[in-house]
Amino acid sequence: MKTFLSALVLTVITFVSFAQEKPMLLYPKGVPNSKKAPAAYVEKTDNRSWITMVTEPTLTPYLPEKGKANGAAIVVCPGGGYSGLASDHEGKAVAQAFAQIGVTAFVLKYRLPSDDIMADKSIGPLQDAQMAIYTVRKNAAEWNINPSKIGIIGFSAGGHLVSTEGTHFDKPVIEDKENISVRPDFMMLIYPVISFGEYAHVGSRENLIGKNPSAAQLDLYSNEKQVTANTPPTFLVHAEDDNVVPVQNSLLFYDALLKNKVKAEMHLFQEGGHGFGMNNSKNKGKWFEWAAAWLEENGFLSGK
Repeated sequence: MKTFLSALVLTVITFVSFAQEKPMLLYPKGVPNSKKAPAAYVEKTDNRSWITMVTEPTLTPYLPEKGKANGAAIVVCPGGGYSGLASDHEGKAVAQAFAQIGVTAFVLKYRLPSDDIMADKSIGPLQDAQMAIYTVRKNAAEWNINPSKIGIIGFSAGGHLVSTEGTHFDKPVIEDKENISVRPDFMMLIYPVISFGEYAHVGSRENLIGKNPSAAQLDLYSNEKQVTANTPPTFLVHAEDDNVVPVQNSLLFYDALLKNKVKAEMHLFQEGGHGFGMNNSKNKGKWFEWAAAWLEENGFLSGK
C-alpha cells in the first residue's frame, strides 16, 4: 500500500509541477523565406507524435509551478533527420522535465527544409531557432525569465540545428531591428548531428543542403569548424554504439570547444544506440540529472 501511495503522490506531483500553455505562432506577421505551399503540403502528426510538413512554426511554453521558476529558460528542438520531428520523447517529455526543476521550457516546432515551401531551405530551420531565442529573450519579463539565462537543447538533427544556432548567431538570418541577441547562453546537445564531413548523418545533410553541396556549404554546416571562444557553454551526451549518428560527432565538437576554451561537459554511454530520449534503457545513469547538475554548477539555476 505504501508503495502504491508513493507512486500516486509522485504521479500527482509530476502532473501539477508544470503548466502547458497553448502553442504560439513564431511569426504572427508571416513566415519569412517562404513560398506558397503546394496543395499536398499539409502538416501531419501521426500516432507516434511524429510531425511532418510544418509550414507554421510554433513555440509551446511549459511553465514551472507557480513560485518555482528560477529564471532560467530553454528552447527544446526535437530531432528527426530534418525530415520530421519526434515531438513527444524529444520534445514534450523534455520540456516537462525542465519545468519540474524550475526552468521555463519552450518546445519549438520548426520548419523542415524543403524547396517546396522555402526560397532557401538551408536557412529555414535556423531562422526558426534564432526566432525562438529572439522571442523568449524579447518577452523574458512576461515569463519571469532572466534574459541572460536562456539556453537551447537539441536531439539528433535537432542537435545539428542547435549547434548551428550556437555557432552562427553572429550572422542572423532573421530580421532583428531591435538588435536583440539570438546567442543562446548555453547549449545542450544530445546524440547530435554535428559534422557534414566524414561522420555525417547523410540524410540530415542531404535534407538541409542537398545531394551536391559546395565545399563551402559543407564547411559552413560542419559546426565543429564554426566553434569560437564566444560559443556558449555546452553539455553533450552520446552513446558510443550509436550507428545512426556516430559518436565522433560529439567528440569533434567537444574537442573544438576545448581548443577554444569554452566551458563544456560530455557524457558518453557505453551502450544506448540512437534516439533514446530522456532514458537510456542500456544504462542506469540519467543524463538529465547530470544536465541539471551542470546547469547548477554554471549558475543557471541559482537565483534570478
